[in-house]
Amino acid sequence: MVTLASFLKDPEFANVDSSENESAPCKGTILRTKSGKFASSISEPCFSCTTFNILAPIYKRLDQQNQSVRESDFRAFWLARNERIVDWLLYESSSIICLQEFWVGNEELVQMYEQRLGAAGYDTFKLARTNNRGDGLLIAVHKEYFRILNYKELLFNDFGDRVAQLLHVQSVIPFSQSTDEDNEQEILVVNTHLLFPHDSSFSVVRLHQVYKILQYLETYQRENVKTAKEPRHEVKKQQSNVAKEASSSQDSGNSLGTKHTTENNLNHAPVILCGDWNGTKRGHVYKFLRSQGFVSSYDIAHKYTDSDHKWVSHRNHRGNICGVDFIWLRNPNKSIKPLKISWAEAAFGIIKYHLQKASLDEKDAFEFLRGDNNDNYITYSAFCDALKQLNLTGLQGLSFQETKELWTQADFDANGVLDYEEFKRIWNSTCSVHMDEDNDWEESNDGAGKEAIGFAVKNAILFPREVERGIWPENYHLSDHARLTALFSPVRLRSSR
Repeated sequence: MVTLASFLKDPEFANVDSSENESAPCKGTILRTKSGKFASSISEPCFSCTTFNILAPIYKRLDQQNQSVRESDFRAFWLARNERIVDWLLYESSSIICLQEFWVGNEELVQMYEQRLGAAGYDTFKLARTNNRGDGLLIAVHKEYFRILNYKELLFNDFGDRVAQLLHVQSVIPFSQSTDEDNEQEILVVNTHLLFPHDSSFSVVRLHQVYKILQYLETYQRENVKTAKEPRHEVKKQQSNVAKEASSSQDSGNSLGTKHTTENNLNHAPVILCGDWNGTKRGHVYKFLRSQGFVSSYDIAHKYTDSDHKWVSHRNHRGNICGVDFIWLRNPNKSIKPLKISWAEAAFGIIKYHLQKASLDEKDAFEFLRGDNNDNYITYSAFCDALKQLNLTGLQGLSFQETKELWTQADFDANGVLDYEEFKRIWNSTCSVHMDEDNDWEESNDGAGKEAIGFAVKNAILFPREVERGIWPENYHLSDHARLTALFSPVRLRSSR
């Protein structure tokens, strides 16, 4: 059995608030059980995951009166802060670490992270944002918990120069009591950082970015059969060529490992999405992910519903505090609707939002979309004109093909126009959200379906702890984001897919 040393070092640890000394890790990173008591041992094989936007020095402002003064100009400042960040990461020793705003453009900082994490037993992968933006992503996986089977880079090539990392990993220790060697669990892990919603016109771009991630996951699961174990030295050898082999296409990411065909595919593998999503639980991205069977690990751990907004994780450059950092989990027992259907519902939700923002109710919205047409229906040309007026098409919006696909789904009887009843279907179209308030799994039984291993969320914690109460501490300086750590344990379930 694997025990999680990062949460078990001292059963008498107290909670750490941000007022504690940041120069070195302090007591208090142990997770609480549901009863509120500190756990002293874990008999089941667990693993942890941390996501943290570490605020790239090129973006960290040191003088609010002169915002051109950035931390990147002062080596002593950015080096000391990032040394403290690594101190915390090593102290917590999560099985998987996902960082955003990693300053890939500074070789000294990159080497510091890679050397210190490497010495602690992590395999690391970094990915720069496109067009030399300076920052990017870093994902680290501890060798004691997982072996790397495959690594992919997703370059969105759209507005915002955003990217994502996909790791296909396999547990070192089986999560099941079965003696079958193939029972070592495989997991897909994504690390990303979505575009900041500077205004509501960016909502389609952000939805695009998530849609591309889910499309890629769907394709990867369908096309990649179970991967055989590979010697670690071979993985490391191929890892060094990742940057050289990067493709500019979202559909041709880099990979590590040699695939060997077996009878099972990855439809029965859990998926974990980590990152700074730059959107709250009220947003379209959140609803879209929920409609695709994902649950927020922090909200599951604390029994929060989709309508609960009790925690924050970020103070943005406008001074607003909000909850935007998530570790999403989707177990293989989730029955989900086709991705294109969820995408269309989310897109219609954005259209409705913009119509309501213009103070249009259902009837007025129909008249607006009808345009100059005197008949009681909406034509395709009028539909396109209305979306253009709402600033929902073009470079930052829906493409011609996407607009056509939305129209096709809206035109239910395929007669080339939308009558009022068909319009009401659009108006009332929303992502149907899974309203789970539990760990969303069932024990396996003799019923139909393929047996699979999924994960229960044992606990999740935000640091500094004040943010869990919706408070942003003024004396917290490691980043403008809190770090989120979740603890998972395996559960046996029946896959519905």
